Amino acid sequence: MFAIFGKKKIKENVVANIFVNSIIETIDNGFPVIAGIIDDSPEFVSCPNVSQQNSDRFTLIVIATNLSFIPQHLHNSKDERVSNLIITKLSRVFDVDQERLEKVIKEYTCYLNKVNHPSKNMIYAMSKAIVGKYKLNDFQDEYFKNMKSPNPMLLKRLDESMENFLWNWDTFNQKYQIV
Repeated sequence: MFAIFGKKKIKENVVANIFVNSIIETIDNGFPVIAGIIDDSPEFVSCPNVSQQNSDRFTLIVIATNLSFIPQHLHNSKDERVSNLIITKLSRVFDVDQERLEKVIKEYTCYLNKVNHPSKNMIYAMSKAIVGKYKLNDFQDEYFKNMKSPNPMLLKRLDESMENFLWNWDTFNQKYQIV
């Protein structure tokens, strides 16, 4: 029925607001679950004790990953404008200098690409980045610790959860036209 009326028109600034609010809410609600998954993982010889309030690194992983998808879904310079608006809004939310935030997000994006190489699967990159940024290798058994590689069972469990932290651009683009 809605196809009769077409897509709802929405401004880039509103897109950035929706994106920022949605991602932050998802992280705030979801990180305690992720911390629980990590702390309850039988693959660890000792509990990492990831604090539910220690979501900074996770937040940056989720933001960097989601920003990396924008060019695949927005075109005609909208990707750059929306990304810049998102970073501007995030810098206000986190009360941090915009240039500093951009630099940190770029560092996290590089880190995600590095731990993910040669794969292009960003969900897998997120899981591996969590293991690296939270130094979870230190809590693994000697075999995986010596290999400096996450236990595949832990990665699988994290992968299943990471899908919940990705912005669904396909659905968004079906409903809205950015003007």
